[in-house]
Amino acid sequence: MTGLRQLQRQRVREAISAAAISLFLERGFDEVPVTEVAAAARVSKPTLFKYFPTKEDLVLHRIADHQGEAARVVRERAPGVDPVTALHRHFLDALARHDPVTGLNDHPEVLGYHRMVFFTPSLASRVFHYMSQDEAALAEALGETTDELTAGLLAGQVLAVQRVLSRRTWQALADGRPFAEVEAEAVRAADHAFSLLKG
Repeated sequence: MTGLRQLQRQRVREAISAAAISLFLERGFDEVPVTEVAAAARVSKPTLFKYFPTKEDLVLHRIADHQGEAARVVRERAPGVDPVTALHRHFLDALARHDPVTGLNDHPEVLGYHRMVFFTPSLASRVFHYMSQDEAALAEALGETTDELTAGLLAGQVLAVQRVLSRRTWQALADGRPFAEVEAEAVRAADHAFSLLKG
C-alpha cells in the first residue's frame, strides 16, 4: 500500500507540474495564477501547495532535483580520480545524454523553459539561491581533500563554470544554430573550462 500511495503521489505531482509548465510557457510565468494551474491539474489549491509550497517551485523543482549533485560526484568519485576530473567527466556525461541542465537540448519546451527561468526575475533569483546551496555543499565535499579556502574558491569556480557553459549552450540553440555544431562546441568549451580549473 505504501508503494501504491507513493506512486499515486508522484503521478499527482507530475500532473501538477506538467499543467503548470504548459500554462507558463504558453502565457508567461507572471500571467498565470496558481488557481488556474490547480484547475488545469484537477486538484484543489491547498492540494497543489502540499506538493509545491510556492509558485516558483512549480517550475524549479526540475532544477532542484539536481541539488547536491556536484558534492555527490566528488564524494563518489573512483579512487585516484581528482575532484575536478570527476566533475569534468560528469559534465561531459550529462552533455552526451543531452541533459537539459547542461543547456544542450533543443526540444522546444526545454528551450522555452530555460528562457522563462533566465528572464523571470523571481525564478532567476531562486536559481541563484539553489546555486549558493550547491556551492556550500560542494565546498564541504572538497574540504575533505584540501584546505577550507581552496575548497571554497574551487567550489565557487566550478558552479560558475557550469552556469556559464549551460547558458552559453542554451543561447546558441535558442539562436537557431545547428544542434551537431553546438554539441561539438559545448564539449570543446567544457574541456577548455575544466582544464582552466585544474590549473
